[in-house]
Amino acid sequence: MKEDYIKRINSILLFIDENLDQELPLQRIAAVGNYSPFHLHRIFKSITKETINEYITRKRIEKAASVLLHQREVSISELSLQYGFGSNSSFTRTFKKFYALSPKEFRKTYPDKFSKIGIALSKNGQESALSEQYICSINNHKNWIKMKAKIEIKEMPKLDLAYITQIGHKGMQDAYSKLMKWAIPKGLLENQNVKIVTIYHDSFKITDPDKVRMSACISVNEKIKPNGEIGLSTLEKGRCIVGRFEIQITEFEKSWSGLFIWMSENGYKKADRNPYEIYYNDFKEHPEKISIVDFCIPIE
Repeated sequence: MKEDYIKRINSILLFIDENLDQELPLQRIAAVGNYSPFHLHRIFKSITKETINEYITRKRIEKAASVLLHQREVSISELSLQYGFGSNSSFTRTFKKFYALSPKEFRKTYPDKFSKIGIALSKNGQESALSEQYICSINNHKNWIKMKAKIEIKEMPKLDLAYITQIGHKGMQDAYSKLMKWAIPKGLLENQNVKIVTIYHDSFKITDPDKVRMSACISVNEKIKPNGEIGLSTLEKGRCIVGRFEIQITEFEKSWSGLFIWMSENGYKKADRNPYEIYYNDFKEHPEKISIVDFCIPIE
């Protein structure tokens, strides 16, 4: 029964993500998962650890924050209206609850200060030290990309995927264990072209790590009937910055940061699609515990 709940909540999460700029009354959301509004409240919070209203508000603010970062031509007034806030003042008050900065201040501030660590340091009076750290960090990330990455602009193909949702960064290993337990008896790993993929629906820059939603995925080339908490999804084809890395697990965050800096400095703009990773080996089987992986940022 729990797996059925997760499957239906997954469909609701996807629906909310795709309709953040629309009105989202409870009755409409409940119908997507075939729940009564009363039962949806209880089940949604038990799985996501947030109420529906808390989740929708957070996702709208985080979406607005992403636009502030990557689309500077969009005005704050436009964002306020687009994501359902009655006024700029209402939008600003809500935004400041999440980031301790107004939208205007957020847009003007260095990217490293957007992290929860950055906000904490700023509150503790360490803002000038943080600015110096930022400049040093940018240079370190540039050097890291030069040493570690082969970067290309590619038209990435469409991928049909089976996936398990994971909320919070600590449970991905368990999510992949469940996915493999489902996939192996079906012979899905025997296909030489199979791809193992992680999709990031949230950014660690903008979302608390324990609330980041990810999908642990395996590519499928045939019509697979999902069951339990396994869902089906598609990565649509499109142009991406693709960085090929050979790194240790502890170096993933640094590699992502460096790739986003490379994107900005080379004049590319992130598309409204989710970044993802494609893995080419099991790092645990590598003598130096190295992971060979493509980091993919969809671009316009």
